[in-house]
Amino acid sequence: MSVPSALHALDARRSVPAKQLGEPGPDPATLLRMLTSAVRVPDHGKLVPYRFLRIAGDARHSLGAFLAERAVQRDPQVSPAQLDKDRQRFSHAPLIITVIASPRPSPKVPEAEQLMTAGCVCFALLQAAQALGFGAQWLTAWMAFDPAVHARLGLAEGEQIAGFIHIGTPKTEVPERERPDPAALLQDWEG
Repeated sequence: MSVPSALHALDARRSVPAKQLGEPGPDPATLLRMLTSAVRVPDHGKLVPYRFLRIAGDARHSLGAFLAERAVQRDPQVSPAQLDKDRQRFSHAPLIITVIASPRPSPKVPEAEQLMTAGCVCFALLQAAQALGFGAQWLTAWMAFDPAVHARLGLAEGEQIAGFIHIGTPKTEVPERERPDPAALLQDWEG
């Protein structure tokens, strides 16, 4: 069986750790091209239950300073190493696209399904970044679920962070890692 190039692209996908991403990041036109591919996801009801927030330039460092303050508020005993990690978390990749899940009221499409749509957007954005020669990593951590961070980033009531997609130029080649055997995950249901 011949393997289509689209499958080769899927099979070659790998995350590049955010610490290994540097300049240059995508220019505005390249970013919009990535987002054009990222929005081509299953979206029952055509609700578009997601939006994007760009974090770049000095805004990355401003967010890091806020995260350090918030980490101390959450845990006054936070270690200096953890505090520095939180402060630097958004300073490596030149661009972070925050994919915000924005579920819409719908009698036919449950919120859980809308959240999966936002997750598909995260994955498609990773694929688009790699297809255009960039590296990317989908991260969350505590700040993706923290109400004070949500307020700081301007999330509306009911919105959630599906992922922070860190995008930049890989500083090093990322080795392949072991992947699960799909045959071992497949079961038959026989009624």
